[in-house]
Amino acid sequence: MIGMRQAVVWMLGVAGCICMLAWSNGEALLQFTILLALMSVVLWQLRVFSPDRAHVCVLVLGDLGRSPRMTYHALSLSRHDYSVSLVGFRGSKLHKDVLCNSKIKIVPISEVAALKVGPRIFQYFTKVVVQAAQLCYILMKTGSPSYILLQNPPGLPSIAVTWLVCCIRRSNLIIDWHNYGYTIMSLTHGKQHPIVHLAKWYEKIFGRLADYSFCVTNAMKEDLRTNWHINAITLYDKPPSIFKETPLDIQHRLFMKLAEEYAPFKARTMSECSEVEKSVFTELDSRTGSVTHVQGRPALLISSTSWTEDEDFSILLRALEDFEQFINDGAQLPSLVCVITGKGPLKQYYNHLIEKLHFKHIQICTPWLEAEEYPLLLGSADLGVCLHKSSSGLDLPMKVVDMFGCCLPVCAIHFTCLHELVKHEENGLIFANSNELAEQLKMLFSDFPNVTSRLNRFRKNLQESKQLRWDESWDQTVLPVLKNP
Repeated sequence: MIGMRQAVVWMLGVAGCICMLAWSNGEALLQFTILLALMSVVLWQLRVFSPDRAHVCVLVLGDLGRSPRMTYHALSLSRHDYSVSLVGFRGSKLHKDVLCNSKIKIVPISEVAALKVGPRIFQYFTKVVVQAAQLCYILMKTGSPSYILLQNPPGLPSIAVTWLVCCIRRSNLIIDWHNYGYTIMSLTHGKQHPIVHLAKWYEKIFGRLADYSFCVTNAMKEDLRTNWHINAITLYDKPPSIFKETPLDIQHRLFMKLAEEYAPFKARTMSECSEVEKSVFTELDSRTGSVTHVQGRPALLISSTSWTEDEDFSILLRALEDFEQFINDGAQLPSLVCVITGKGPLKQYYNHLIEKLHFKHIQICTPWLEAEEYPLLLGSADLGVCLHKSSSGLDLPMKVVDMFGCCLPVCAIHFTCLHELVKHEENGLIFANSNELAEQLKMLFSDFPNVTSRLNRFRKNLQESKQLRWDESWDQTVLPVLKNP
């Protein structure tokens, strides 16, 4: 980096001036020896820290198993023969494609817990300092990558620490902007809290120090350019090849496995024939090996979440109450199995609300799925629901990207730039509140599972759209930056 080169030149210049002054004082031999020693140290450092062009560090100060975009980056890099250090918290299990990739090395970071003593601001400050020290130590141990690709948010303290390490290692810093960290903090502390203002200032100042920036929407690209003076490249989230429609036989195996732990997947009635194995959705005739849908099966509604403040699941619960009432009032609608996947801080709160609901025609379960099971369940569902409301209004929900990859129509709550992904009445529907969502569920399931229904028309539109996949998008957008720095 320029800063590192300037520092080296400055050190040599200072050493040279010292040497010349010493010569005039008759101490030439001693100072010449000092100059040679300084030059040797600098050159040795340059040799040690010379970047390895075939090595990239992918960093997220969060759970790697819940950071799919960054693991997709790692897989794409490995596909182009880069060796990858994937740095982050080891929480949720990673997909086997990452774990079994010989070019990807997992470098775990320990999540730092805040102190339980003193004022909250002191606890937070102490956590940031300790996390910064740990991150700096780990990054200095990972060799000299040509690039460090950092996810933001979270960016405190990772942007500053990574920039410092890049200066020392002569690496290039790339920030992948998923959202703004300060807007997420404002959901908890309020927009006017001093720590939110400090976080915004920090992101703006240190975000500009990156050599390259990517972001997830054109709206964010424009905001970064106009308000932050950062020139970013839009890299839309795209589904990888694992997200696709699930064949019926694989659906059945998945449903039978889930039925062992979650009651909504169990068959409502026992099969009259011992050779027929049933889940609530499918049945397998072992005599012929054929799998079919159960007659009169419920519809499978799915949503995924990290159970945080930017998703209000009470909207879905109220819509389901209305849907139940529609059936009680005589509407010809199917029963529903509603699956909400994911884990996060508010999961227990919403599970408590779900326990208070007493539905006759709707069952709800909130499993945490393995990385390999999640795309299979999306590819087996009838309708997806997204309640993600961007804290900045500038990012898009990756869950909808994954659902579209599985040709799964979506009902999504409205926010500023959602139109960049969801096309109303084409690949799904957009709603503003629980009443609108309830009416959309009623309309979409009114002739379920008729192949001529609006729900199936949306699915057909997705099937015919020939969506760009992650690998193609990455090769077109990111690879040229790496190849032509």
